[in-house]
Amino acid sequence: MTARIYQRPKNAMQSGKALLGEWLLEFAPAEARRPDPLMGWAGSSDTQAQVTLKFGSQAEAQAYADLYGIAATVHATPPRRLKIQAYADNFR
Repeated sequence: MTARIYQRPKNAMQSGKALLGEWLLEFAPAEARRPDPLMGWAGSSDTQAQVTLKFGSQAEAQAYADLYGIAATVHATPPRRLKIQAYADNFR
């Protein structure tokens, strides 16, 4: 069972920074999704793909993965770059 650990990204549609400090552990899908014969919706019998665990820090998430023998990869959070400009720059 493999998983990935990452920090929640900022929502591009909102300016707030709530929940950005959370670290998430998501399990990788164990089997491919296939279409349902009746409805045609894609699905699988893998229930771990629906699980997302939330932690307060990267160390807590890594400790959880180590405790339960989960092979987890940590994805670093890219640095936030701010584009500082004045309102008057819109009219140049």
